[in-house]
Amino acid sequence: MVATAAASSFFPVPSPSGDAKASKFASVSASLGGIKTKSASSGALQVNTSAQAPPKINGPPVGLTASVETLKNEDVVLSPAPRTFINQLPDWSMLLAAITTMFLAAEKQWMMLDWKPKRPDMLIDPFGIGRIVQDGLVFRQNFSIRSYEIGADRTASIETLMNHLQETALNHVKTAGILGDGFGATPEMSKRNLIWVVTRMQILVDRYPTWGDVVQVDTWVSASGKNGMRRDWLVRDAKTGKTLTRASSVWVMMNKVTRRLSKIPEEVRGEIEPYFLTSDPVVNEDSRKLPKIDDNTADYICESLTPRWNDLDVNQHVNNVKYIGWILESTPPPILESHELAAITLEYRRECGKDSVLQSLTAVSDTGIGNLGNPGEVEFQHLLRLEEGAEIVRGRTEWRPKYADNFGIMGRIPAESA
Repeated sequence: MVATAAASSFFPVPSPSGDAKASKFASVSASLGGIKTKSASSGALQVNTSAQAPPKINGPPVGLTASVETLKNEDVVLSPAPRTFINQLPDWSMLLAAITTMFLAAEKQWMMLDWKPKRPDMLIDPFGIGRIVQDGLVFRQNFSIRSYEIGADRTASIETLMNHLQETALNHVKTAGILGDGFGATPEMSKRNLIWVVTRMQILVDRYPTWGDVVQVDTWVSASGKNGMRRDWLVRDAKTGKTLTRASSVWVMMNKVTRRLSKIPEEVRGEIEPYFLTSDPVVNEDSRKLPKIDDNTADYICESLTPRWNDLDVNQHVNNVKYIGWILESTPPPILESHELAAITLEYRRECGKDSVLQSLTAVSDTGIGNLGNPGEVEFQHLLRLEEGAEIVRGRTEWRPKYADNFGIMGRIPAESA
């Protein structure tokens, strides 16, 4: 239809009755166009042959001077003005409408295609969906650091980084086409009421991204023993390629009905093993044992911590990212102000439900707390437990002094936005 409209604007289509009336137009064109009558000696009607065709004003010709009596008995049809260069020009409004329609249709089709950039410097992941790279074994996704994901020094929080890790892990399973109806579970896992639970997490932060930065997160999975799976992450600055964060974790299966750990069934192993990447952990494992601390060995204790409804995931237990926030509740405020978290190791002992009441314990294993002139690092031991004493998470955190330019950034924050 678009092509037809465009063509018709250049070449007008004649009406069906045009041929039938053409002879009549020809027969009267000489006698009607600009008729002037005058009496002659012979009494015959003389026609001025030098007369021109009358002008055309949005319809039939005008300017006839013949009397009505002369024409009333003649069955004639008035002829249109002859074709000239001016009145044969196309209807530009129709042509413009046709071109616009074709352009919009082409644009819509182009947007529906599986578009891929042809230049390496173009944005690879414009919609934040992520994609599979490196022979289908590594998943990559970009994240932009939002204003609500940063702290007072305009850098992303550790919880933000943990959420990025969790998001890429789930999107990896989804993009690979093995996501069932559970939270990261495969179809065979869903049939057997099996879910993944993390038992150990180790994170090293080289530098925290700032507001507006775009980070590129790569993640992949490997085997861990007979009944475990290791997932690694590498977080880099999308612009410079510099490494920001490295993380490694170990996962096992649990029956969500009995809440007991389970071996990996062969059917499930057949689903996930094709995606295993044979590689060393991206983080060298910290083999130091995490000691148990209690009321006597803890330096700081924060009590009466309760989960909110939004802290639960679809498996009806507290999301593992929430545990980090609770651990930081018992970290001394002077350290939070003068230092930044450089490394964290967590061992998950049991799950936490919506009705749990917890305590956060922290023991200091370094001196010089709160001394901004001390450039040394600080280390803490942590324990998150239920009020009745059952352990939830053991942890270790390492802190380094904040960079000098971070303090400069804080000093430039307007007072009204602080």
